[in-house]
Amino acid sequence: MTHKVGDGTTLFNFMNDWAIINQKVEQEEEGLLVLPVPILGEGASIFSQKDLPIFPELKLVKGNKMVYKRFVFQASMIKSLKTMLTNSRNSPTRVQVVTALIYKRAVSTMGLNFKTAPFSTVVDLRRRMVPPLSESCVGNIIWFSSTHIDKKEMELPDLVCKIKHGLYEFCDVYPKKFAGKEKDDLSFISGCLEHVNDSYSDDQTMFTFSSWCGFPIYEVDFGWGKPTWVTTFGSSLRNLIFMMDTRDGVGIEAYVNMEESDMA
Repeated sequence: MTHKVGDGTTLFNFMNDWAIINQKVEQEEEGLLVLPVPILGEGASIFSQKDLPIFPELKLVKGNKMVYKRFVFQASMIKSLKTMLTNSRNSPTRVQVVTALIYKRAVSTMGLNFKTAPFSTVVDLRRRMVPPLSESCVGNIIWFSSTHIDKKEMELPDLVCKIKHGLYEFCDVYPKKFAGKEKDDLSFISGCLEHVNDSYSDDQTMFTFSSWCGFPIYEVDFGWGKPTWVTTFGSSLRNLIFMMDTRDGVGIEAYVNMEESDMA
């Protein structure tokens, strides 16, 4: 599915709804066929088509010769990392732990530092909006939570804490502004796009993470059983990292896109 249509939530809702419809048709159930109903109008109710400003185009950096590698973090490994990184002021999620580890290793491998290699992660805004949107809402209801670190080096426990705090600050401010009901809110969104584009400037190396963990990927059943393994394909975008659940739902598979010269 292209992002011109929808995001990850839209994709996996579509796949599961399609599978449900297929099973009901195959089983030839008697009576009324109750179909899943996607919600198409919620986004339009928030972002009225009247007097919308012209938003700047989002710039993404494509690499030259890309390499795509898969790294598997088993549940036992993640548990050990979480135990090492959890303290009285910080209790990170498994996604935050793996994100911080990959980010730190990638920056070190490429000979960069955190000041010139900012980090961003894709955030689903649906349940964070005020009021929240339905999980069945169709569209690109996502944004980028960016973390800029003012130190060249940082130990892993501090880095995890920084990432977690950055996401908390993002969720406390941005979803409320993205309601789009006021003119100032639309100007705010336009400014956010410019800020994201600035992060992809020539003097910085941006790392972008997108987590599909928690999506019902392994629940899709068209009638011949649930999938044994679900994966994704490589991207031409540089330093883009996808994360997905392992089949047991507790491990993480990370798919890392980097230029060949940077991939160790």
